[in-house]
This record gives sequence, C-alpha cells and structure tokens, in this order.
Amino acid sequence: MTGNTSKKALSLVLLGVGIISLVVSLVIDFMGLGFDFRGYLLIIGILGTLGGLFTLPTEKYHRNIVNFVFLFPLLFTFGVTVIIPLVLGIGYSFTDWDGVMVGRFVGLDNYIQAFHQTTFLYSVLLTALFVVINMILVNLVAFLLALLCSSKIKGVGFFRATYFLPNLIGGIVLGYIWQFAFSKALIGITSKIFGMEYSILSETNLAFWCIIIVYIWQYAGYIMLIYITGLNTVPREVLEASAIDGANAWSTLFQIKIPMIASTITICTFLTLTNAFKMFDVNLSLTGGNGSVENFLGGSLTNGTEMLALNIYTTAINKNNYALGQAKAVLFFIILTVVSIVQVRISNKKEVEM
Repeated sequence: MTGNTSKKALSLVLLGVGIISLVVSLVIDFMGLGFDFRGYLLIIGILGTLGGLFTLPTEKYHRNIVNFVFLFPLLFTFGVTVIIPLVLGIGYSFTDWDGVMVGRFVGLDNYIQAFHQTTFLYSVLLTALFVVINMILVNLVAFLLALLCSSKIKGVGFFRATYFLPNLIGGIVLGYIWQFAFSKALIGITSKIFGMEYSILSETNLAFWCIIIVYIWQYAGYIMLIYITGLNTVPREVLEASAIDGANAWSTLFQIKIPMIASTITICTFLTLTNAFKMFDVNLSLTGGNGSVENFLGGSLTNGTEMLALNIYTTAINKNNYALGQAKAVLFFIILTVVSIVQVRISNKKEVEM
C-alpha cells in the first residue's frame, strides 16, 4: 500500500511539473519574452507529463495510458504543426504582430481592414467561382476517366498510371511548365507565324480558365482512382441481374452504379472542394495573381487572377503585414469550415435519398 502511495505521489509530481512547464513555455513563446530556456521548459514538460502518465498506478486505465504514450509522438506532431499554430494564429490576428513580436492588442481592426480591401473581397469571389467550376468539372472528368479505366479495354493499367501521373508533379513546377505551354509552345508559335507577340495569360478571363485547365489536368487523375475504387465495390451480381432484366448501359449507370457509389461521390466532392479552396502553388507560378479588372466596386484592380490563398500570402509576405494576413487566414479557415460542413451534410442527405 505504501509503495502504491509513493508511486502515485511521484506520478502526480511529474504530471504537475510537466504541465506547468508546458504552460509556462507556451506563455513565454506567445508573449515573445525571448527567454532562452523556454525550449528546455518545453522538453521538461513533455518528459514530465509522459513520465507521470506512465507511472500512474491505476490498473484499470494503465493500458490506455500506455497506448497514449505510444501515440504521443504523432499527437504531439499534429498539435505542434496544426493545433498550436491555429490557436496562436487566431490570437495574433487580434494584435499588431509583425511576424516576430506582438506590440499591442488591436481588437477587430485587422478584420475590419480586410473587409474594406477590394482586393480581398475580389479574391473571395474569384475563389468561390473557381471552387464551383472545379467541383463540377474535376468530378465529371474524373468519373468519365474512372468509367474508362474500369472497363475491359486493353492497357487499363497504363491508362490509370498515365492519368494519375500529373498529380505527382509539384504545383510550382506544373505552373511553370504550363506557363511555357500557354505563352510559348501553344499560342506563341501561332503568334510568331502571324508576326505578333501575344500570350493567352495576358488576358485576365483567359488566364483564369488556364488555371482551371491546369488544375483539372493535375487533380482529375487522383479523384479518378477514388471513383475506380467505388465502382469496383458495386456487386457484380447486381450488374448481372440488371443485364438479365434488359437494362442498357445508361440505365445501369444512372440507376445502379451512381446510387451505389453515393458515399464515394461525397468523398470526392469534399476533396475537390477543400483542395480548390486552397489553390496556391499553381496560381503563384502560372499567373502570379496578375490581371487587370475594371470597375470592381467602383475601382480598378491588378490582381485579376489572385485566389484567396495567394492573397493571404501576398499580404503577409510581400507587403510585410503579418497581422492582417493572419486575420485573412482566420476568415479563410472559417469560410472553408462552414462550406465543408454544409457540403458534407447536403451530400449525406442525398446519399439517404439514393
């Protein structure tokens, strides 16, 4: 009994020291006090918390504690790279943070300033339009490719690998490749024949559609694989029964295959929605967000192809306004969360109806 009591006291002491050290190190970092020992406090906090959990003398929950200890590296990485930056970012958006230090609390000034910027409002509308168009086109192209690659034609494996290959190319590299194609290889050759210099990317509307084309070319192959997996889950017995009943290919597709892969459609629409919202690398390398827009909210703009993610990057990095960029990022997070929840609920409702 005495051994359990001393072991429990030791575990509580370790837990206390660990939690206090973690809190103090995070507070020091958030306040920007610049103490050199905050890293040591963080390490002591982690080791103390883990040691306290591991030595806690509770037979009932000991297995769960041990499982947590082994899961901790993954949970810690997720917390450090996602949760903590999210919480700190929300806090920084209410200050005059310059990327290094926090001077003072400014309240909602950054958010008010963001909504007064026509460039930001234009990027929000442009991104919404981009998302809607790509949700339709990417899923349509990917589904047609999936039907082709799940048929009995020869060389199906080659076609699957070929269609998926563009997804392996980085967005920055992909943007520069297609920039050369649009400006030199495709339109440029025709322009030189007729003795004029012209790039399709110089037209704002055409440049926007160029981004859509590149995004579809890059991402449709990835979504195609998910659709192929869904189509392969349709029971062969059901397809054979429909053929015996005289159903043609169109009836089988719209009345059997599509209703039975409703959950797959939900996943694919969710992935295309979230990834289209986060479009950044191709936008940066292909057009740089440039493009003239006349008479938007009573003024002219020069960011005619700038998506929301690129607008946030430009505000924080290029214009060195980190607090305003962080406020825009928080608004971006809220918009993406709300739209994703609405989309998933609508898709789940349609699944039940199917």
